[in-house]
Amino acid sequence: MSAGAGAGANFRRERLGWAFGLSAAQLAVCTTAVAPLLGAMSVGQYRTALVGLATVPIRDRVAVVWLTHWVRHTVGTATGWSQWQSRAAAGRVVPPDDPDLPGVLTRFTLPDGPILAEHGRICLTHDTVEDRWGAAAKLSFAGVGLISATECAALGQGMGQLAVSLNASRRVNRFSFYLRTVPDDGARYADYRHTHRGADIPELVKTSAEQMARMTGSAAVLTEAFLHVSAKESTLAARARDGGGGVAGRGYALYPALTGLSEPLAAMGVDPPAWLTGEGMAEAIRTGFCPAASAAVTRRHLTGRPGLPKAVAGPTRASGANGRIYYHDGYATVSFTVMMSGLNLPFGALAPLLSVRTAGERRCVAVHFEVIESKEARRIASRERQHTTGMRSIKASKGFGVKAADSRAQASAERQEQAVAAGHSLLRAAVVVSTTVPADWTVNEHADALENDIVSRFVPVRLDLVQDAAFVAAAIPVGLGLQKVRGEW
Repeated sequence: MSAGAGAGANFRRERLGWAFGLSAAQLAVCTTAVAPLLGAMSVGQYRTALVGLATVPIRDRVAVVWLTHWVRHTVGTATGWSQWQSRAAAGRVVPPDDPDLPGVLTRFTLPDGPILAEHGRICLTHDTVEDRWGAAAKLSFAGVGLISATECAALGQGMGQLAVSLNASRRVNRFSFYLRTVPDDGARYADYRHTHRGADIPELVKTSAEQMARMTGSAAVLTEAFLHVSAKESTLAARARDGGGGVAGRGYALYPALTGLSEPLAAMGVDPPAWLTGEGMAEAIRTGFCPAASAAVTRRHLTGRPGLPKAVAGPTRASGANGRIYYHDGYATVSFTVMMSGLNLPFGALAPLLSVRTAGERRCVAVHFEVIESKEARRIASRERQHTTGMRSIKASKGFGVKAADSRAQASAERQEQAVAAGHSLLRAAVVVSTTVPADWTVNEHADALENDIVSRFVPVRLDLVQDAAFVAAAIPVGLGLQKVRGEW
């Protein structure tokens, strides 16, 4: 999807078909496939399945993609690749700074970058497949539950300004927001009560207070927020050489963009970001895989002990053998992508998806953005305006009725082109949501509840056969959630 940041949350399809909803390549393939079929049909041989495989979507994925994913999943299950066990669980020695991570996370390295002012030596994320360097931060934000529509609109404008500032920096071009509504482990409250408990409290008062704490604590939740930003290696390479090269050079090249985020985030009511060190990143990943680990992490901080090493950041066991559910460390997760095409959404429209329905459930929402370069954005906006205007004119000239959707698409494309011409940014966007519950619960009931919450305003697509990668996109703040290039139909 694409959205003009200055034109509000105006979501559109990322790529419009060149003709009849197909791209030029798809149209060429279909035409090539149809030609011999037409000859065969003249003698009574009907073989239209090939065209159907290339063009007909089934549950939002065409049959070719379904077949490819099914083959990959079947091969992975048969060879045991979908089953994962940490090296520490197998009794092998693991260096403390060597992250032991499953699935798509194996493409990431987590080196320690140079010192960044008061944040210390922050942890860099290096995606070795797409060759991107990034960093993650923990955010503190008051939320949108009690603010007015006017304030929501102001926050939306603030998001647009954030995208514009990133585009102007010519360094970072992707950023992702992660929100996790997790069960409250009660560790901080228990420590506070233990520290401040008086010696002369009556026994009845103590008992009542403990019972009340258990009753309220079982249903209490906490909201964690993370931000991940990243830049392409090709963007940082020249500046990195000036900074000495290597990991330190990439860090020095990336840091000016990180420090420049404080002002646009402050305009949105967000406190200065706390950029994660190696220990902080390990804790964010560990609690993503195992929500119950947050209590142990909190106690380590309260007692002054060091944070978790990177070697224990991942799960002990993980399995993606079930194509519809991802199992990890005694928990099960189901993830969906949220389709928002054609909707004008206020800031905070995804907040209802974070509302847990059962005590002990965790929900995650991740929104991934990519800022498209100005030259490419102008080309895309012009192409989409020409496409929508041309299709509407062709329908009208041929006597076909012009649908309201066609008129809205044309008006939206024109607004988008005007916004880009005025200097606003064009964004690619993807939204992934997930629900995580203990593995011995009826997982599909909670997945159905999440799907019901999505369909009230959006279109959900359950990410079958790729639940392990979808879990990372929804819950682990490493910036994985947008493909580099749409290579599949």
